[in-house]
Amino acid sequence: MSEASKAVVLNALTRAKSVVISVHTRPDGDAIGSQLGLGLFLEKKGIDVLMLNADPHPYNLDWLPGSDRIVIYDGSLEQVRALADADVIVIADTNAVHRIGDHGTLVKDGKATTLLVDHHPDPEGWFDLTWHRDSASSTGELVYEILAEWDIQAMDQAIAASLYTAIMTDTGSFRYSNVTPDLHRRVADIIERGQLDVAAIHAEVYDKRSSGGIRLMGRILDTLDLRFDGQLGMMSVTRAALADTGASVEETEGIANQILSIEGVRVALLLTETERGTKISFRSKADDHVHGWARFFGGGGHRNASGAFVHKSLEETVRQIVDSAPRYISFNEPDSSDSLSAEDEDYLSALLEMKNKN
Repeated sequence: MSEASKAVVLNALTRAKSVVISVHTRPDGDAIGSQLGLGLFLEKKGIDVLMLNADPHPYNLDWLPGSDRIVIYDGSLEQVRALADADVIVIADTNAVHRIGDHGTLVKDGKATTLLVDHHPDPEGWFDLTWHRDSASSTGELVYEILAEWDIQAMDQAIAASLYTAIMTDTGSFRYSNVTPDLHRRVADIIERGQLDVAAIHAEVYDKRSSGGIRLMGRILDTLDLRFDGQLGMMSVTRAALADTGASVEETEGIANQILSIEGVRVALLLTETERGTKISFRSKADDHVHGWARFFGGGGHRNASGAFVHKSLEETVRQIVDSAPRYISFNEPDSSDSLSAEDEDYLSALLEMKNKN
């Protein structure tokens, strides 16, 4: 991103009196953390901010300061007017109108200046301004860059906790390939400025499960399905499992990453059955990129972490996944070095026949 582009974005934000910030449907830690980090910062700068989303955030993000002020879009006259009257509308952590939700068309077709803050590849072209880099670890890192260009001294504990959560969740707790030395330096700055207890933040996000959530985990583990000589691992969350355990679907967060911990698994999929179809979470290691595969199913995302939703049954989705997998992942052929030759098989068969006669 050029210095001139940065200056244009900062000029639009500094001149704004009212800003609306929206993220993608079914928001995750990066989306909510980025939204809150930017929103709380803009408020400190005297700007009127409305944080407006299509869906509620997961329960494990309730602790984030300001999360109770995020409004769910319901089509009310007040919300429609706020979108129409905003000077700038920021779309964070997504780059397609259909991923914003029901108010996406109002954003796209409205008169407000639209600003994209995102790290996903292939953004749509209707945004007026962009702060975009698909090599960034997270949208939270890009929000940090905005603050660093504008006034990093304004970062307080609430803003820091939001940005740390955004970056932590979108890097798999700093273990994905998108983690760089420069990112660690930025995260260190966030921790220091916010005087953060990073262990407590990790516990809030990842270590809170209900008793139903633990039972649900057992049900999900029982669905483990390994394909392509154990290189593809899949687990399923059925509606029956959710109903029987009383757990919320948010308690499945992180399970796809656990599948990757199985020895030999290179790509992991978590399939969640819903009333309307099946949600697919794609995760992968290193150079096994899944964003193209997710795009095949109408979704998208990062190279190693993507998602999609298909209006098909769980069983049909599994079939299509297995059929399409070789188009996007080059699975290794099974090692046949230890297999028996035809001559050896005949010899063993003769030995077994002799043993049975005796």
